[in-house]
Amino acid sequence: MTRGRVTLLILLVAALFALLGGEYSTWDWYQLRRERDREQERIKALVRVTDSLERVAVAVETDPVVQERIAREAYGMMRDGEYGYSIVRDSVSR
Repeated sequence: MTRGRVTLLILLVAALFALLGGEYSTWDWYQLRRERDREQERIKALVRVTDSLERVAVAVETDPVVQERIAREAYGMMRDGEYGYSIVRDSVSR
């Protein structure tokens, strides 16, 4: 082997070690970056959900229209002078 080939081989091995060797290889670094990006997207989605839930909680505590809607839907409450009705199907088939 000539001195040039040995130098080239040493440089090639050094380049491979730089890319693949060490505690974290370049491949590991790319995987960690992708994982970090995915986690940041999940955090953004959770922040959006948290913000919307907080807006709903504030509306339930302070907005009388929302409170009335919940009382009517969840508890069947009615105002004075209103009548409730329900449709009951006959369970006997004809």
